[in-house]
Amino acid sequence: MRFAIVGAGAVGAFVAARLAAAGEDVAVLARGAQLGAIRDRGVRVRSQAGELEAHPFAAAEPAEIGPVDVVFLALKAHSLPDAAARLTPLLGPDTPVVTGQNGIPWWYFQSHGGPLEGMHLESIDPGGILSRTIPLNRVIGCVIYFSTLISEPGVVVHVEGNRLAIGEPDGKRSGRCEAISHSLQKAGLRCPIRARIRHDIWVKLIGNLAFNPISALARATMEQMIQDPGARALTRAVMEEGEAVARALGVELEIGIDRRMEGAARVGPHKTSMLQDLEAGRRLELESIVGAVVELADRLAIPIPHTKTLYACAKLLARTQGAPP
Repeated sequence: MRFAIVGAGAVGAFVAARLAAAGEDVAVLARGAQLGAIRDRGVRVRSQAGELEAHPFAAAEPAEIGPVDVVFLALKAHSLPDAAARLTPLLGPDTPVVTGQNGIPWWYFQSHGGPLEGMHLESIDPGGILSRTIPLNRVIGCVIYFSTLISEPGVVVHVEGNRLAIGEPDGKRSGRCEAISHSLQKAGLRCPIRARIRHDIWVKLIGNLAFNPISALARATMEQMIQDPGARALTRAVMEEGEAVARALGVELEIGIDRRMEGAARVGPHKTSMLQDLEAGRRLELESIVGAVVELADRLAIPIPHTKTLYACAKLLARTQGAPP
């Protein structure tokens, strides 16, 4: 299969390197120093298992790549509206678009069913540009569970994990999901196909909803947030509010808050992606992770005071630190 990885940050470069090393035809859409490094030296992935080097084709413009079998969106959610219109050269008649963003995706209420079918969330799809530009029949949902970071241009540090889940928005098991899963598994990544991909979205989101903004505001690691009594209590309160919104959408989560806390404690002195972005002066993923939940809670008349307070403070932090919310 021919893959185009849109966004060659830590996630995109990691996936591209693993696929290319497994013999897949891979192109990455990159920019700046990362583009130059991949063109000159390829992608190096460093992990506890050793170092992997791969040489995917790197381009600055989609037209340099042309139509592919699969587009994998590895950009942050706030970058998608600007990138969406540029995807056209990558799309053949049947090219699916795998959406690997954190938080609530723009397509969440398409093929959702029930009274919320087709609901639009302005926080994650301003003006409806994504819904208009990327038809639902191309969308494959994706939830990423591994942790990676860029240590220098062209070099990815694989911190932990090797799993991502994919699934059709309508819950059906499709041949295209099976083909994508096969390629990713051949590349050494676990890739289950999920009939309830929205459930997987919420499983990850509940933790991110609390830990990401708290870590950014307090400049704290996972370990520090769990060990501090006040931060631990706040984390629990935000998770409870997130679960209330999920339940209102018909999502029941089997993983309880105590288990989540225990898992976070085992992670140790790890910095969340939002804290890493803040320290690097990058834009924060506030809207897809927190803003969308706030917008949903308002629509559904669910009180989430702790989450709203965190959201307001994190937005102010981003503005005062020069990292736009």
